[in-house]
Amino acid sequence: MSRIERLAALLEEPLLVAGPPYILGGQANVRYLTGLESSNAAVVVEPDGSAFLFADFRYASRAREIENVTYVETARTLLAGVAEHLAGRRIAFEEAHLPYVGFRLLQKAGVDAVPTGGVVESLRAVKDDAELAIMRRAGALSDEVFAALANERFSSRTERELVWWIDRSFREGGADGSSFATVVAAGETGTSPHAIPGDDPIATGVLVTVDAGCILGGYCSDCTRTFAVGSISGRLEELYALCLEAQLAGLEAVGPGVAGRDADAVSRVPIEAAGLGDAYGHGLGHGVGIQIHEAPVLRPESTDVLEPGNVVSVEPGIYLPGEGGVRIEDLVAVTDDGGERLTTFTKELLTVA
Repeated sequence: MSRIERLAALLEEPLLVAGPPYILGGQANVRYLTGLESSNAAVVVEPDGSAFLFADFRYASRAREIENVTYVETARTLLAGVAEHLAGRRIAFEEAHLPYVGFRLLQKAGVDAVPTGGVVESLRAVKDDAELAIMRRAGALSDEVFAALANERFSSRTERELVWWIDRSFREGGADGSSFATVVAAGETGTSPHAIPGDDPIATGVLVTVDAGCILGGYCSDCTRTFAVGSISGRLEELYALCLEAQLAGLEAVGPGVAGRDADAVSRVPIEAAGLGDAYGHGLGHGVGIQIHEAPVLRPESTDVLEPGNVVSVEPGIYLPGEGGVRIEDLVAVTDDGGERLTTFTKELLTVA
């Protein structure tokens, strides 16, 4: 059964998928359903399994080649064409991906537009065998880059220099690009979970967190390792060991039928027992696929329940201003009886020059 047919089986009325160029999640849904990678496309999927693909002239040649959809060419003002096609009908639309201006265009055309959410994302969250095979390759390339990075000099080089080295290595390894802005965070910089790499030379005696991933075959990888630059204090070694304990607990918790909030809670036990619960302020992880952040999520407020085919990150962290930060992350595919790590580079605390 095709992805469009699987979606149609869930629908009671036509569903408008995606919208204008700046709605990235919607464009990812169009790509998932049709294979068209663009910045300005939409799909209307009917409950009977038929589908209409809307895009402007720039994507016409590729859109016409896509099987099992009817291509409708529009002006650059995509939603005006979609509204004209749907005039007078009742439809559902993805509330997270349609801006208010688009909703008003539908209303003006007499479309009875009803908001919905998460339908396509629920399909994307469960990867098929072909998707998992691609993500294994992406994870393996991440392992290769991290292994090579461990032989590089860190001290006296800047965080930004190492970012460029990592990004180049992914490209040279066959990646389409980086799946997000690569993070190299040394010392105090590493005390921010979403650190911005800087231009100061990396000192010795500090921890350096490296969070990096690639896009391969249209799918993302995501991996974090923390390195010691030269000899570090016993305190930093203890923080690393504590984070690793939490990460291993999170990995052990991942499996079918496990609630995202429960996996998250398990990872917090050792960190909270050490009195550092406030230093672990983000969730355990998130889904990864066509996008670097997608369903399901592993965090305290999550209502998701894991099932085979989900691919999630498992990435607890400890961030202590004035001391240092550490995060350890693997990409994990949920299987029938647990989880399969897609990133396998060592989590031993490696010392680099």
